Amino acid sequence: MSWHTGRLALFDLETTGVDCHRDRIVTAAIIEAGGGAPTRTSDWLLNPGIPIPAGAAAVHGITDEQAASGSDPAGAVHEIAAHLLELSSQGYPIVGHNVTYDLTLLWAECARHGLGLFVEQLQRIAPVVDTFVLDKWVDTYRKGSRKLVDVARHYGVALAESDAHGAAADALAAGRVAWHIAAKYPGVQIPLAELHQLQVEQKRAQAESFGRYLAKQGKTDDVARDWPIQAPPPGWSPDQLPTPREDAVA
Repeated sequence: MSWHTGRLALFDLETTGVDCHRDRIVTAAIIEAGGGAPTRTSDWLLNPGIPIPAGAAAVHGITDEQAASGSDPAGAVHEIAAHLLELSSQGYPIVGHNVTYDLTLLWAECARHGLGLFVEQLQRIAPVVDTFVLDKWVDTYRKGSRKLVDVARHYGVALAESDAHGAAADALAAGRVAWHIAAKYPGVQIPLAELHQLQVEQKRAQAESFGRYLAKQGKTDDVARDWPIQAPPPGWSPDQLPTPREDAVA
């Protein structure tokens, strides 16, 4: 039996921006799905402690006023990380689309709130299934966007524009995309430990390819090679704030 027919932990965050080391969590969802058992959804609304840029609020729909009623971030981050790591310890693959962003941001939030044990455990979290990495591997030369809503459409997974960028909707869509990729491409139906290592290698190769493209365009190659947790940039500390960008959304 392939991993995609078993129990999965689907994970997604909506945040204040796109800087996975400096932005903050606004909403989170962890969905236990598949394997013939009932689906179980856990979700959170956080008060991120910093303003939510208008560009981010326009995408995920959470304003500063709404977030003000959310949970204290320190307690919520503890709950999210503890739940995700518990599922991982039970052998659930952690599944998401471009989930390196979500896992790295959760790692940074744990560092920010003094959760040292979770920081160490997240560094070693495995297995992880990233539909962004897998889709680029199995269908490298397909033209068009690799955003979740477009990848979902490609695989016939329903994700309306109005639902996209809700943490629960995105997590569930990523899980369904993962199932379709594995069902369509038998090469993905390998033991999870092997699949995890394959994605480490594929992410590095994909990032190096994109980095070369940026260099040819005269742009800075700042593409992260690490996966699933991205190393922090030089000079980073957990208390740093993101650079304000109204166009930065995640």
